[in-house]
Amino acid sequence: MNNELYFLEEKFDSRVPEPPQQQPEWVQLSFQFFGTVAIMLGFWYLYYRWTDSLNMDALWFAIPLAIAETMMFIGTILVVINFWKINDTPKQSPPLSKDEIVEASLKKQYQNQGIKIDIYIPVFNEDPELVRQTIKAAKKVKKLPSWDVQIYLLDDSNDENMTRMAKEENIPQILRQSSKGRKAGAITKAMDDTLGDFIVIIDSDTRLFENILLHTLGYFKDDSVAWVQTPQWFCDLTTGENLDVHWYQRYGKLGELTAKGIQKLVGKIKVGEDVFANDPAVFFDVIQRRRNNYNASFCCGATSIHRTSALRRVAITRWANRIQKAKNKKEAIDEIDVEYISYHTSEDIYTSLLVHAHQPKKYTSVLHPDVESKMLSPLDLGTWAMQRFRYAGGTIDLVTKEFSRFFKKGLSPGQKLMYFSTFWSYTGAIWLMILLASPVIFMFTNIPPVQSYSMDFFVHLIPFLFFNQLALMIATWGINSNRGGQFFIAIFPIVLKAFWDVLRRKPIRFVVTAKTAKSGNFLSLVRIQIAIIVIYIIAIIYATTMLLIGERTYLTGYAVNLMWSFFNMTALMAIVKAALYKFKG
Repeated sequence: MNNELYFLEEKFDSRVPEPPQQQPEWVQLSFQFFGTVAIMLGFWYLYYRWTDSLNMDALWFAIPLAIAETMMFIGTILVVINFWKINDTPKQSPPLSKDEIVEASLKKQYQNQGIKIDIYIPVFNEDPELVRQTIKAAKKVKKLPSWDVQIYLLDDSNDENMTRMAKEENIPQILRQSSKGRKAGAITKAMDDTLGDFIVIIDSDTRLFENILLHTLGYFKDDSVAWVQTPQWFCDLTTGENLDVHWYQRYGKLGELTAKGIQKLVGKIKVGEDVFANDPAVFFDVIQRRRNNYNASFCCGATSIHRTSALRRVAITRWANRIQKAKNKKEAIDEIDVEYISYHTSEDIYTSLLVHAHQPKKYTSVLHPDVESKMLSPLDLGTWAMQRFRYAGGTIDLVTKEFSRFFKKGLSPGQKLMYFSTFWSYTGAIWLMILLASPVIFMFTNIPPVQSYSMDFFVHLIPFLFFNQLALMIATWGINSNRGGQFFIAIFPIVLKAFWDVLRRKPIRFVVTAKTAKSGNFLSLVRIQIAIIVIYIIAIIYATTMLLIGERTYLTGYAVNLMWSFFNMTALMAIVKAALYKFKG
């Protein structure tokens, strides 16, 4: 597939991002109320589970499930705290000169001086023609007369075609003798070469919108703002087709009429929409945006703008501390780099953590709510899985390296909770193993993990589930979060592998995300999910047979676990469908 044609394809260029979520005060108060009620009901439910509902004859089954429910409930608490409030940083007009963006003590020194802004495009073995389109879009970015905006190609690819393209576009390349630190190392070297007041970091497939600098530089009038992250928006998400159209193509007129009837009852249904759950709206517009309330939104690499003086100050302080702790300081000075961007697989969130924790100057971050660029998403399961594995492994490895920061000064309580929440979300894969196995165990053994599926059990469970779902629905109103919820369950093998690799100290490799859809069959990547689905089907057939021949009479337990099984299979099938998906370029 030709990258240029793919990236410029008219059906993608005509798409525009949705505006940021708008929630009036009463909606946020509703979420806070229902979220608080859900937490209270969750405590009530868990107290009941641990004190009155455990099946004492099968503690080997009952206790692990109760533990899994408790651990998942901790995640619920963290989500409610994260989603508590939209507290956007007030937007300001862009600065005219450097004295508007520096500390008060330096304003006279920099009065009426221009501002230098460097746009960095780190590349490593990408298609030069794809990068060319990124450069062309960057050239169109609007600037004030007092701004010096330069574009730099941070090229670790050693590709003659890339060099030729850069010369044709009159864009300077910044080359290195080694690829130490990968993307972070390339940015660190570039900062020493270009000496800008701000850097804009974009990926090789990022097409900046013209007003990105006019919309974001104003935040830096507050000299404590270290970076501004803008939402990433993928212009190539699979849109799918309406259920009636899809069923007409497969089953004819009867299928179309049936689908229309279903949609009249439940609303519009689309088949094949966002197959890979790539839509980042929930992450940026809900999770990250609400972290502004705690000064805890973290940098996500691409489409972020950084104050270079903040990166330098934090990096030099960290470097000095590492030298101080070294046994042989002379050797350490030669071996340890000043890492403006931390050399790590998850260099973006790691750098964010270090900047947020810096003392004595307290830096702040901003999640700018408006989309200011468009990008390409992974469109095959192989590329997608590698990206998710890197995200998981990098975050888990980061926590193992910096766990002590959660017990030291530097980060505020809110920041500690938000960074911990990011890590805790990945532990869900551990508890999910138990939650996935529980209905299967019941179907095969007829042993419930509770004393009984009695009215008392449902009185405690259903209100918690109802209010929890209601609160989440209000928080994500207008944004489709169903696909993300399914993939949270479906990707548990990827996350477990990340945990295992970190525990045995196997390096999490930085792999550049491919910008084209690869051909091939990806079912091998979801063999665990397929095996679990098959086990579910066998378990359901077995339990149903036992019920029909009169070997079992536990109808309520059967019904509960049947619904639970179907819920889990639906989630697992989402990733199986993604493995079968073929991009139609």
